Amino acid sequence: MKSIRIAAIGVLAGAAMAVASGPAMAAVVCNAAGDCWHADHPKYPSGLRFETHPDDWYFHQRWDNDNRRHWREHHEGRGYYQDGVWVPR
Repeated sequence: MKSIRIAAIGVLAGAAMAVASGPAMAAVVCNAAGDCWHADHPKYPSGLRFETHPDDWYFHQRWDNDNRRHWREHHEGRGYYQDGVWVPR
């Protein structure tokens, strides 16, 4: 009986780890105006065009005034930047 309990605990622990280790949806998103920001689950209205990059893409960029891309601060909730202004959805 004890071995069944241990096996059941092992199966439950394995299932919990599998659920917790699902794929991350984090990305860096840039719009045509050069605004870039971190997005946890990028999903935007149709008709708008964005570039989506892997999350670590940020570290390989130069974020100074001479670059055509500009890093924007994180915002809570869903939305996107348009010409430097946050547009909530």
